[in-house]
Amino acid sequence: MSAFDAMGREELLRVVEMFAKNWLAHDGCWFLAAEERFGLGTAIELDARSWERFAAAEARRIMTVFQIPAGGGLEALEKALRLRMYAVVNAQRTEWSEDRRRLRFFMDECRVQQTRERKGLAAFPCKGVGVVEFETFARTIDARIQTTCLRCPPESAPGEYCGWEFTVEERETEPAGDAL
Repeated sequence: MSAFDAMGREELLRVVEMFAKNWLAHDGCWFLAAEERFGLGTAIELDARSWERFAAAEARRIMTVFQIPAGGGLEALEKALRLRMYAVVNAQRTEWSEDRRRLRFFMDECRVQQTRERKGLAAFPCKGVGVVEFETFARTIDARIQTTCLRCPPESAPGEYCGWEFTVEERETEPAGDAL
């Protein structure tokens, strides 16, 4: 019997939060070790490669566990974004365009950037890694989804973190030809 078997809902929610914080701390420790050894540029390159792999794995696992169908469009993406590890440690929100053809996702709190601010460090230049991460995650959910960065540190305003817009690539249908 594991320690988790006897836990109630509230305890299990605290466990999930603790695991999410531990996951993010490990990511940060790994990055710092890579930066110390290889420099910032190489650490960012390695981080992007790692996030490309992880974002796809995380999306696939979410789809499997929560029965989100592949090719489910922006609705499936919105559901999957709410189930990411980040959702446990960072306040985030989604907004739909009036015509529901665009989904915007905003990180209202970013534990990574807030920790750097608290330590007096410059904002982490996460746009390049973020583009890889969010594009990969979205395209794993639905290969038609296009991702656009709206804002990302360090280019975003103080107190603002990343923002992304997702659209579904409309495929043109070929006109029906004469059947022979």
